[in-house]
Amino acid sequence: MKTTIISIVNQKGGVGKTTTAVNLSSYLADLGHKVLLLDFDPQANATSGIGINKHDVKHTVYDALMDATLLGDCIYPTAFDGLHILPASPDLAGAEIELSGVENREYYLRNILAEVSHFYNYVIIDCAPSLGLLTINALAASHKALIPVQCEYYALEGIAHLINTLDLVKQGINPELTIAGIVLTMFDSRTSLNKMVVNNAKVFFKELVFDTVIPRNVRLAEAPSHGLPISLYNPLSRGSKSYFNLAKEFVIRVQ
Repeated sequence: MKTTIISIVNQKGGVGKTTTAVNLSSYLADLGHKVLLLDFDPQANATSGIGINKHDVKHTVYDALMDATLLGDCIYPTAFDGLHILPASPDLAGAEIELSGVENREYYLRNILAEVSHFYNYVIIDCAPSLGLLTINALAASHKALIPVQCEYYALEGIAHLINTLDLVKQGINPELTIAGIVLTMFDSRTSLNKMVVNNAKVFFKELVFDTVIPRNVRLAEAPSHGLPISLYNPLSRGSKSYFNLAKEFVIRVQ
């Protein structure tokens, strides 16, 4: 089975990384693909957002990263037949310090994912909102990076910096890494500023920008507090339909 590993990355918080990771993963599973959602953020929001109680989890990606537990023992089922979760915990924050002096520290995640990646069509990594060692590990393990961008003016400035960083990772750490695309999130059609950001993004970044734009949507915001992806919480909402369209476009783009 061909496996594509995708990091969902942006150094800025609050842009829809976890929302995209959870909902894209669940819709890819709905479309018949085998998916591993890897929560690589110590806040563990993707873990709870897919319906897993963080406090009931015995083993997490931290344990696998530190060679304390086999990776297979850290993977859990979800409400979706084709979707598994590799959960995070606050312990993961310590991994940056513990790995900082270790040789080949950038490749720890890539090495452990080699054990299971052939079971999945896609491994979706929800990265922390930083460009620290955890995110570098995720990018070193990935074939592609997916960049969610909030529809606001300053967000586009940060993307140019992030793309430059991805180029450096490609040159120095992972020559296979490419950009899957930019997903515009939290779009409010009532504001001219949001429309301007969408237009500017397409001018500056051209074909990198996904056609599907994710709207600002109350149901999307509510879903994580219920521990449900939007496809289960409110499948008829605009947010749900947008992420379904994104998943279909994603499959076409990420061959």
